[in-house]
Amino acid sequence: MEFDQKVEKAAAIVVGKVVSQESRWDAGQKRILTYSTFQVEKTLKGAQAAQTTIVTPGGVVGNVAQEFVGVPHFKVGDEHVVFVRNTSVGPTVLYFDQGAYRVVDEAGQRMVQPLVSNAVLVDTQRGMAVAPEDARPMRDFETRVRSANERRQRIQQMEMMKKRQQQASFWNQMQDNKSLVALALLGIALASWQLYKRS
Repeated sequence: MEFDQKVEKAAAIVVGKVVSQESRWDAGQKRILTYSTFQVEKTLKGAQAAQTTIVTPGGVVGNVAQEFVGVPHFKVGDEHVVFVRNTSVGPTVLYFDQGAYRVVDEAGQRMVQPLVSNAVLVDTQRGMAVAPEDARPMRDFETRVRSANERRQRIQQMEMMKKRQQQASFWNQMQDNKSLVALALLGIALASWQLYKRS
């Protein structure tokens, strides 16, 4: 997915550390779900929260393990940036591996790295496999998220202005053509009266 699209579709984007984790069966006892609780350091999009619990399919319960291709794995103590999507079972990772990043320290600088994935990334426009995103400094990553949000807000504002202009144009036309509107309403009323008389 394009980065801007991920930002747009995310209900929230959080930076945080995994502080606890638990795997258990879902209500139907068919799938194992893992609940990873993050201590939120920073919210880049969405409502502020001190903690958030991310649900992902797969995990280990007793001697049974389930794994799903493309689903990110979190470990207690690891730091991540997570693009969050709300679901019926709770918040999960938007676009799975493409919506989670690892935060690491490289030579005193915090870097945001895409997770290594066993899924093949495909450019749907060109129909070919592509390399994952490059690692980038946290400050650059935050700027990129902010820029994507601002672009989306500008587009929404332009769409709202266009819609208002179209509505204003419609009412202006109605005002300019009062006599035609009155004739049309009179015609509708006469037709309705004729139908009423026949029944």
